[in-house]
Amino acid sequence: MNAIDRTPADLLRSALAADPSRPLVTFYDDATGERVELSVATFANWVAKTANYLQGDLAAAPGDRLALLLPAHWQTAVWLLACSSVGVVAEVGGNPAGADLVVSGPDTLEEARACSGERVALALRPLGGRFPQAPAGFADYAVEVPSQGDRFAPFAPVDPQAPALVVGGEELTGEQVVARASADARERALSSGSRSLSALPYDTWEGLSAGLLAPLAADGSVVLCRNLDRLDATGLAQRVESERVTHTTA
Repeated sequence: MNAIDRTPADLLRSALAADPSRPLVTFYDDATGERVELSVATFANWVAKTANYLQGDLAAAPGDRLALLLPAHWQTAVWLLACSSVGVVAEVGGNPAGADLVVSGPDTLEEARACSGERVALALRPLGGRFPQAPAGFADYAVEVPSQGDRFAPFAPVDPQAPALVVGGEELTGEQVVARASADARERALSSGSRSLSALPYDTWEGLSAGLLAPLAADGSVVLCRNLDRLDATGLAQRVESERVTHTTA
């Protein structure tokens, strides 16, 4: 993190400038056996493509509200940083009926249909796979995003003091998100090279911070685990050792 970082997207740009090759997000789904590791550069590329899709094809603008109906997942992390890049307010678990657009996983499609704006669906299949057939009324993220540009530039500057994130019923500006994430990183003694394991959901600040934002602010990385309860104590210990985990929040 640099002193000039004022939004989550700024944090990612600083991480990319410092060391693009280091791991940033390692994702496990212990229900499917999936493991995906994204370097800073790879993660940033996904964010750029998603931000281009959000700003271009979906015509989202700063201040628009996006209901994010996704679990803790590497693709959810991508969407959060893409929203920050464009200036769109990411409402984690938000009400689709009151949102300008909605991004949904496979388990919340009926709820997401309440959104009268653009609707995007994610299959959340291993390796970012697409739906066998896109749900009616939704664009399939895995179909739409790969062809997007690898570099992103916002049409309008993002205001760090404008709303950026709603989680747990609390609205935060970009500056507040960065300040809280940085404070959490200090409290948890995270630093460059720290590797944090988190199995918390993303529907609270604690989960978002532990599973993405605090490690990002600290120039560390995160091992994000879904369905970790499928592992026994021995399996968890082996993961901590193999992934060189330094901090755990489960």
